[in-house]
Amino acid sequence: MKKIENIAVLTSGGDAPGMNAAIRAVVRAGIYNGLNVFGIRRGYDGLVHGDIIPMDAKSVANIIQRGGTVLKTARSDEFRTYEGRRQAFENIQKLGIDALVVIGGDGTFTGASKFIEEFDIPIIGIPGTIDNDLAGTDFTIGYDTAINTVVDAVDKIRDTAESHDRLFVVEVMGRDSGLIALRSGISTGAEAVLIPELEVDYDAIMKRLDKTRKNKSSRIIIVAEGDKEGGLVVAEKIQENFPHYDVRVSILGHIQRGGKPTCMDRVLASRLGVASVEALLEGRRGEMAGLICGQVQFTPFSKAIKHIDKINENLTRIVEILSL
Repeated sequence: MKKIENIAVLTSGGDAPGMNAAIRAVVRAGIYNGLNVFGIRRGYDGLVHGDIIPMDAKSVANIIQRGGTVLKTARSDEFRTYEGRRQAFENIQKLGIDALVVIGGDGTFTGASKFIEEFDIPIIGIPGTIDNDLAGTDFTIGYDTAINTVVDAVDKIRDTAESHDRLFVVEVMGRDSGLIALRSGISTGAEAVLIPELEVDYDAIMKRLDKTRKNKSSRIIIVAEGDKEGGLVVAEKIQENFPHYDVRVSILGHIQRGGKPTCMDRVLASRLGVASVEALLEGRRGEMAGLICGQVQFTPFSKAIKHIDKINENLTRIVEILSL
């Protein structure tokens, strides 16, 4: 096995709060272990076009508290082609880069798997996505910050809903996963939560709304954007069934991706960043570093990218029990 002397780090796919903390950890852990560290700007697109810069300890100073990613991120159609990946490999060869750390989600790890297969480059992945939908880790970087952002927003929406006796349908992110919706729904006291993993039973929702206390001055319905119909359609159906309700819709959108990462996300990113560098030095490749039951574990990319579509039924039951 070739001795690793130079590594590079990139962020790919959707940005997530805590990515900067992970970059910082990779860079400083690399330097601590005597490695030269490079940063690849704009993800795989930067890898294809040679947008690669040397990084030192000062490069990552004062970024642990910042949202987004200082290395930028982008989609790359060129990296999806063999010619693009070959150009990417030639670029890292020119700089003597021996291994990569990639921070992102399933698309990021799918690309990394292909790159390893074709060019035998050691790569370790770090889960950075607000959706928390990767196997092999209890939490992904950015998820805790995102749900806290939703909770803060819904708490404020609840204030105005109380003042006007309104029902608010709040649409949150989660194209394929309802975990943001489910956890934020429980923590904000939502009357119902609609997620893509479960078929929507509108009859049950209408009965639940009808059964809830008549003197409630506000009602909140949380809808994941991946739900088949979305917040606007859900609001229309509720209004049809309950014309006396003052129904409003709030789509939170990309506010959920931004903001300062929480303490949990900063610590998670720091632990996984250090672990990824140490894993490369130990000879690991093609694996994602994750945290399971408080301990760092490694999962092959092929298993990590499998979307988690099984929802904890106890959480959905709690929503129903507490919505009285």
